[in-house]
Amino acid sequence: MKIAVASGKGGTGKTTVAVALACSAGGPVQYLDCDVEEPNGHIFLRPVFHGSREISLAVPRVLEEKCTWCGKCRDLCRFNAITVFGRTIMVFPDLCHACGGCFLVCPEKAFVEERRVLGLLEKGRSGEIDFVHGRLRVGEAMAVPLIHAVLEEAAAEGLVIIDAPPGTSCPFVASVKEAEYVLLVTEATPFGLHDLKIAVAVLRKLGLPFGVIINRSDLGDVKTASWCRRENITIHSEIPFDRKIAEGYAAGVPLVDSRPELRQTFSSLLEELQS
Repeated sequence: MKIAVASGKGGTGKTTVAVALACSAGGPVQYLDCDVEEPNGHIFLRPVFHGSREISLAVPRVLEEKCTWCGKCRDLCRFNAITVFGRTIMVFPDLCHACGGCFLVCPEKAFVEERRVLGLLEKGRSGEIDFVHGRLRVGEAMAVPLIHAVLEEAAAEGLVIIDAPPGTSCPFVASVKEAEYVLLVTEATPFGLHDLKIAVAVLRKLGLPFGVIINRSDLGDVKTASWCRRENITIHSEIPFDRKIAEGYAAGVPLVDSRPELRQTFSSLLEELQS
């Protein structure tokens, strides 16, 4: 079963919950960290890495001796990765989304492929946890292809925990769309509720089943819990603010090690979701 842990807002404790679930599985589990812009699951799980590979895109390079400056490639590219003015053509690989359209429309076959490295995919092991994450290259804006590469490593069977990126844009959708259940981690604040509503709207549009975990539930107000009840959204757990948890997080200690009594809470949640 694939369970994605997501949040409409950053800093809500998404990775804390995802790591807690992986540590509470009680057997083989795979952890896919799709928060490729800022992966931090490895800080808590401390995997021993045994493999890595670069993930890249095919982007065009123009053969100027063949180009007739017709502008068909420029007119097709919606991301302005190609410009033609007079008898000059320029390609901007960092803007290219690798759709391949310029190769198809060029009547002179004046494009050849080059590789643009997006980032690194790393695989490792932490006890019973099979670990995979992606690291986006600094300055790179295209996160989704790297997320797809991480998701392609998902095991065909067994429990897979997907640590999704924060927000509700394309990286979020790419990370959760194949999940069988999504746990939305939020907090009991106006900002948390605002972004939770957006995330819920996206998941409903995608037709994905989901529930909520409220982190630091005793800080803030009761509006988040009240709104979930009105919307018939299951609140699976409420985690109170605890100095031990905060200190453990700062030291890279998983939640279920800082508060061992919570391990059963997450273990029971996994049993409930997989039943």
